[in-house]
Amino acid sequence: MASIEGTNSMKQIVLQIPTFLNVYNDGSTERLGNMPRAPPCLNDPETGVSSKDIVFSINPLLSARLYLPKLNANDQKLPILVYFHGGAFCRESAFSEHHHEYCNIVASQANVLIVSVEHRKAPEHYLPAAYEDCWAGLKWAATHANATQNSHIISEPWLIDHGDFSKIFIGGDSSGGNIVHNVAMRAGVEPLPNGVKIIGAYMNHPYFCGSKPVGSEPIEGFEKSLPYMAWGIVYPDAPGGIDNPMVNPMAPGAPSLATLGCSKMFISVAGDDVSFRDRTVLYYEAVRASGWKGQVQLFEEKGEQHVYYMFHPHTDKGKRLIKHVTDFLKQ
Repeated sequence: MASIEGTNSMKQIVLQIPTFLNVYNDGSTERLGNMPRAPPCLNDPETGVSSKDIVFSINPLLSARLYLPKLNANDQKLPILVYFHGGAFCRESAFSEHHHEYCNIVASQANVLIVSVEHRKAPEHYLPAAYEDCWAGLKWAATHANATQNSHIISEPWLIDHGDFSKIFIGGDSSGGNIVHNVAMRAGVEPLPNGVKIIGAYMNHPYFCGSKPVGSEPIEGFEKSLPYMAWGIVYPDAPGGIDNPMVNPMAPGAPSLATLGCSKMFISVAGDDVSFRDRTVLYYEAVRASGWKGQVQLFEEKGEQHVYYMFHPHTDKGKRLIKHVTDFLKQ
């Protein structure tokens, strides 16, 4: 157990996700490797995309960053991407530098309006808080499909003026990809406002786990692996523990993947991502075998690690993955 000498007492780590999170016995939390935050920007000099921060819920207090690409006309309608950031449910932000750059690139290249949801983080807010927040963000966006019914919500002119609600997408990376799965499952059984439907969902390197290792996941010490350990900290009361369907969609008794509430999916993996690659491929195969009526595609980049494109979006491999995403959003 690590400790830090304080002026009056010894400060000790009582919970830890290595390289991600330290929780101390005085209740304080240290998020390791958190990326700096970037401010929103009108007319980003690299992409021309404008961004702004908004509050979409007062209780609980929830916010998002919106991205609007250059318009050809004042009344131009654009597909909408509701985006969920990664960070193992406990760190990073919709306002982090790398997520901000990524959303600028995607908004520009796919010509989409993005709602990047800022969800509450564990351990101050254990799961399922992040799931509820991201569902709330999607619902809030969908309410704008009928502008005459917006008197009871915090309305947003960019969505009213430029959102095409026949083309709603959800997308996310790592834990955000896990959120995409769970939001899509919920959308399959619970209607969104104004009859809005999710046309497509993409998940890059999604965070899935389970009680038994699969593929190249380590057999020795598997219960101490980062995905396994992190789940117990971010959702300590999860029914079924690490085999809760929210993190193990293929667990016995999990809801059928045939109920996914979208028409098409794009899933990506990195070849050297030992923690998530093989389990995500199994998920892809399970979706195909489930009887789900949509179309799903899988892309793999060999020789790369988890979310490589997020930190190196301008490399050839980073550009290739982002092009797959933007092509999917253009379909």
